[in-house]
Amino acid sequence: MYYFIVNKISGNGKGLKVWKKVEKLLQEKQVNYQVRFTERPKHAAEIARGFSSRRCFAVVAIGGDGTVHDVANGLINSNIPLGVIPAGSGNDFARALDVPMDYKKALERVLTGKQRKIDIGRIGEEYCLTITGIGFDGKVAEVNNASKYKKWLNFIRLGDLSYGLSFLHVLFKYRPVNIQLKVDGKNLAFFNVWLIAIANIPNYGGGIKICPDACYNDGLFDICIVHSITKWDLLRTFPKAYKGKHVFHSGVTMIKGRQVEVASEWPVIVQSDGEILTKTPVNVTIQRDALLII
Repeated sequence: MYYFIVNKISGNGKGLKVWKKVEKLLQEKQVNYQVRFTERPKHAAEIARGFSSRRCFAVVAIGGDGTVHDVANGLINSNIPLGVIPAGSGNDFARALDVPMDYKKALERVLTGKQRKIDIGRIGEEYCLTITGIGFDGKVAEVNNASKYKKWLNFIRLGDLSYGLSFLHVLFKYRPVNIQLKVDGKNLAFFNVWLIAIANIPNYGGGIKICPDACYNDGLFDICIVHSITKWDLLRTFPKAYKGKHVFHSGVTMIKGRQVEVASEWPVIVQSDGEILTKTPVNVTIQRDALLII
């Protein structure tokens, strides 16, 4: 049995549209399946926990990174693989794992693909698959999630552009902050920090390669700190991040580590997988081979 968890409103209604097409294929292929639809925040995690006590081949998330985040949190400590059929605006987790954006190919991967384990991050009791963003990009995620233009851009299939618009919206109001980092026990200080990205995969925000060398199965985070640059320099540097070229800027520091503690002179927003989780101070740790995927 395959179990599907569908976020009908992801991608401005794309989730439901994709599910209807997937359901037709499942019926044509005579695949045994059950489906549940999310009704509120974190509902997907609740549903996945219920499925994880049953015998099944996979639990499949149909939605964006937020939906995948919740389903994965419900499957932790089970031996059931997570499958993904992308139906969000960014789909960064799917991009990083080479999951096809086409629903037919993504379903075929679920039905015939090989299982493997990947690392994930942990913040308190929350597990994170992609990138934890602290500071400026946390605020960008908050603004982007609440924006009307994100829904409009999703409607015309240009959802990837919404992060860039939110970036500009936040840029002119945001104040950089001094940060104390502890990475694997080593204390570091950075001044006038715009953002810290703690990455398990290279990309976020619909394909921005903030940590281009990050790998989901090497047991390490890649950490990007953007600091000590002006607002206008940040604006000029931002487009380079789509190809990972920002890392050569003198105001960008890249390090690796397994455990990252972040404290700031005033609390700043922490997002992960595009979802707002908390504010600093925060402790992020890598969990090796913690999630089975297909």
